[in-house]
Amino acid sequence: MSESAVTQITISAEEEGQRLDNFLLKWAKGVPKSHIYRIIRSGEVRVNKKRATVTTRIVDGDILRIPPIRVAQPEVQMNSDQLQFSANKISHHLPILFEDNALLIVNKPSGLAVHGGSGVSLGLIEALRMARPDLKFLELVHRLDRDTSGILILAKKRSALTALHEDIRAGLWDKRYILVAHGQYQGGLGHVSLKFPLEKYLLPNGERRVKVEDSGQPSLTIIKYLGSLHGGQCFVAEALLKTGRTHQIRVHLQYIGHPILGDDKYGVVDLDKKVGAKRLMLHAFRLVFTHPVSKEKMQIQAPLPDGFSADTNAAQVKVNEV
Repeated sequence: MSESAVTQITISAEEEGQRLDNFLLKWAKGVPKSHIYRIIRSGEVRVNKKRATVTTRIVDGDILRIPPIRVAQPEVQMNSDQLQFSANKISHHLPILFEDNALLIVNKPSGLAVHGGSGVSLGLIEALRMARPDLKFLELVHRLDRDTSGILILAKKRSALTALHEDIRAGLWDKRYILVAHGQYQGGLGHVSLKFPLEKYLLPNGERRVKVEDSGQPSLTIIKYLGSLHGGQCFVAEALLKTGRTHQIRVHLQYIGHPILGDDKYGVVDLDKKVGAKRLMLHAFRLVFTHPVSKEKMQIQAPLPDGFSADTNAAQVKVNEV
């Protein structure tokens, strides 16, 4: 480990609009997330000489004071040629659903992390930056869990990123998933609101988890039953996200007794083996939003991937509007 001195950073126009925690997590790669949050909450990180919170939005010209932090020495990773080869391979096989001067929208496969981190040398965002050096700016607008597939939006302009983040905070996105869960669903044929507060916590090994807790953040998922599978052992449902908490759909379904098939964090291994689940059966299939530049209403759909459609087709269900 090596320790840096006090650092002062002046925020540029291209960096404007990011949350303070997200900026520092990218700036201090190798530093545990828990440490970044601790130095912000303790007031050791200052923005224009004042205390800030993890959700503070940095703007052009802000001066950040960052205390000495211990930065982990990089692990042995792929060399530059290997990284470039992997980046080109990921980019080449990544289905593009929409692209213009402001946005790049892709259909992320299950198993691909959206960004590099612990144990991941190259995530989707790093791969695209390497494979598309012509793009001077490229940032994730939102995230998907590594094992969740489906629609993922990236911004090619800071102004587009900021505008879309404002829409997300205002609840203007219509974001829907299709899932397969264990058990016989008893919630009826209408829309069911799962309104359970969620709280993050860490396992002893430092891995992040989420649980339903009264003191957690308000969270709302609306689900609609679409049909049964495997003789009633499982069912297909559509989920509409009204909030965007970490692992929200997965934890909400687990809490009501219907863990999602193939969920290695919140699922049931024996049940998954019984029905032969080979992946997390959660797919972001439709997103309706306003284009940040043209202001046109956009509706993006991502086809169900291989290994997913066979099960859902077996139920002879149709993805309907919630």
